[in-house]
Amino acid sequence: MSLMACSSNCGGAVIRLRNQAKLPSPEKAAASQQDKLSFGVLLETTPRMISTKPLTKRLLEAEERRDHGRSAGKFGRYGGRYVPETLIACLNKLEDEFYSALSDPQFKAELAAALRDYVGRETPLYYAERLSNHYKNERGEGPEIYLKREDLNHCGAHKMNNAIAQAMLAKRLHRTAIVAATGAGQHGVATAAACAKLSLQCTIFMGRLDMDRQSSNVVLMNLLGAEVKPVDGTFKDATSEAIRNWAGSLETSYFLAGTAVGPHPCPRMVREFQAVIGKETRKQAMERWGGKPDVCVACVGSGSNALGLFHEFVKDEDVRLIGVEAAGAGLSSGRHSATLATGEVGVYHGAMCYLLQDEEGQIVGPHSIGVGLEYPGVSPELSFLKDVGRLESYTVTDQEAINAYQRLCKLEGIFPALEASHALAHLETLCPTLPHGTKVVVSCSGRGDKDATTVFKYMSESM
Repeated sequence: MSLMACSSNCGGAVIRLRNQAKLPSPEKAAASQQDKLSFGVLLETTPRMISTKPLTKRLLEAEERRDHGRSAGKFGRYGGRYVPETLIACLNKLEDEFYSALSDPQFKAELAAALRDYVGRETPLYYAERLSNHYKNERGEGPEIYLKREDLNHCGAHKMNNAIAQAMLAKRLHRTAIVAATGAGQHGVATAAACAKLSLQCTIFMGRLDMDRQSSNVVLMNLLGAEVKPVDGTFKDATSEAIRNWAGSLETSYFLAGTAVGPHPCPRMVREFQAVIGKETRKQAMERWGGKPDVCVACVGSGSNALGLFHEFVKDEDVRLIGVEAAGAGLSSGRHSATLATGEVGVYHGAMCYLLQDEEGQIVGPHSIGVGLEYPGVSPELSFLKDVGRLESYTVTDQEAINAYQRLCKLEGIFPALEASHALAHLETLCPTLPHGTKVVVSCSGRGDKDATTVFKYMSESM
């Protein structure tokens, strides 16, 4: 079921998809189809065929799928709009304004100025010399590790790239109020700051558990003038509540998505506004060593940070794209957020993607020490890239992320967010397999001073 469900008690439900060798009877199929259509959802009932077309051609076609002249918002089978009919007109208007803004020289100039003067772009591509030396073998050989320093953005994370752009888009639509949901609080802080700058009313929904774990970001949101509304549960529950709130005031409010999930055009908008990360990386790599990265590594929660780095290089098949998910207490424990590694296809929050779900199709609560990775779904685009073999997906545990956090602090004097620490932790496995001189770019997606208390508490409990 879509997040934008028809009653307040079904926002967290999910439709689970499976290939079915045996089709139901016509009568049952008709009844089943009617049930699905009542929630704005029509699911396929025949097995999916794997295309034999070249990879690059499939990637291009995935972006070009159209429906009645509009973008279908699909990447292969993933994405789309599984929402009530009442939201379609609003989403169409948002899509039209989004593409209009992208072709508007004035909007592009204003956004470029904001990214430069307010956000602080471009962010450095930093050579982590001591971290690179740490991974050299006994012969002094190893990869060269570079950090894309998104932690140096205004408000301390990559989230501001998208928040300021969408807040500007909301102004073009003559909206006066912004509604958003946040997990780790980084998107909430970025949205609150963008709203303060642009004189927009701001309401942030946040899970009570997340508010306790990220209390410093709650203080920052309040100081920036946002109203922070607690929701029972975590980020997934806050997202459900935020969109319900937005659906009740479509003419005056704007739902500012911070993650690359949800109904089209939300995932594509977030991807587009975060793509500046990869574009800068390509330019900086050419300046630094005269070529492209050999490997790009990013943590994967819902996907905004990973797609920001990866999208620029998706069609460069000689560049490896590695996404690192949260294995939490271990995949076998059931307490993790490894959606790409263990999930199955379903519909949640208005789009089709991989999901953490049980045999009954109910959402399995995700877990990670990196609060921003706790989401049961994942970007439709990343779901597609996994299926076609373009994205390599790995997992690391809470303990491995903690170790990586400490390692970067001690070797480079940089506090990485616990979310980004998952990407850094994978270097332990990756680096010994790489030829000497391999250029590895890791997205340092956020600043980790917000996580210092969590790290010390975890270390104390472990001891």
